[in-house]
Amino acid sequence: MEEQQKYASDAGEPSAVSIEELNTLFDSMLNDKFTLPELLTVSKGRCTMRLPCKDVHLRPGGFISGPTQMGVADHAAFVALFTHAGITPMALTSNLNINFLRPAQGAWLDADARIMKFGRSGVVVDVTLYAEKSDKPCSHSLVTYVMPKTD
Repeated sequence: MEEQQKYASDAGEPSAVSIEELNTLFDSMLNDKFTLPELLTVSKGRCTMRLPCKDVHLRPGGFISGPTQMGVADHAAFVALFTHAGITPMALTSNLNINFLRPAQGAWLDADARIMKFGRSGVVVDVTLYAEKSDKPCSHSLVTYVMPKTD
């Protein structure tokens, strides 16, 4: 059996928004308050991104903190939602469940997000995180969003 790819490919359907549009949106929304992950690929319902980790993201011993991993998982899920529905800033996180699988260490943290279910009122996104110093996932998250009502 062929080994599963580590990251999502951009070979699927085209994204509803481009990487440039997403970068412009997040730059305007967050006003340089946060270090934003770099978007690597987008396709409909999927995205990959990389957060360059700085001292603020690390715990003693060089471990990438849990809150950093949760933030990246939520951001990746938000972007995956946009790749399917277009810019929907009023989509709200209703649940984020994360399992820390092994220590995350290194200079970067990658996220691979894909939509598992897209419904009228809710979206479920699967996010797998990888750190620089391991080929295995460091954490896995399921993120649920509530979609705004459309009249």
